[in-house]
Amino acid sequence: MNKLLIVALMTGMLAACSSSPTKEQDGAAVEDRKPGEVVDRPPVKPVDKSTTRPLTDKPFAGSPLRDPNNILSKRSIFFDYDSNLIKDEFKPIVTAHARYLQQHPSSKMRIEGNADDRGSREYNLALGQRRSDAVKQMMQLLGAKADQIETVSFGEEKPKCTERAEPCWAQNRRGDIVYQGE
Repeated sequence: MNKLLIVALMTGMLAACSSSPTKEQDGAAVEDRKPGEVVDRPPVKPVDKSTTRPLTDKPFAGSPLRDPNNILSKRSIFFDYDSNLIKDEFKPIVTAHARYLQQHPSSKMRIEGNADDRGSREYNLALGQRRSDAVKQMMQLLGAKADQIETVSFGEEKPKCTERAEPCWAQNRRGDIVYQGE
């Protein structure tokens, strides 16, 4: 008896949950016009040029990102040999960019990790990625959003200097900050 009651209840619940097929929605009507026929449209309002700013060939003209006297114009974070630890001297730069992202939530950037040419190509790609990820992690800890920052590694493929000496290698061990639109 209990089994029969349970089966009847379950059948009733399943029947209540089922849906009946609905009629498919009709498509949009096609406009009846003859080829070449002109359609009356309201006139386009002229643009008030006093409220628009002129376009320039520099997307960040007048921006603190381009001001050489502003810390935000500094875009490279340099690392020690075989390291992805951010040196104390570069922490103010990372902090400034993190605050900029926090204050400009629609801004996005890419951090490009680089390495010198010592080591295998695979190792240098991994090291460049660890460097760019370290900069991103510090920026996130300082308030930047993860979706504002993309990381990529170029390994040894984008050197600033090609001489085989320590001063040159030091220039290639870096993370470069590039804002979207630059």
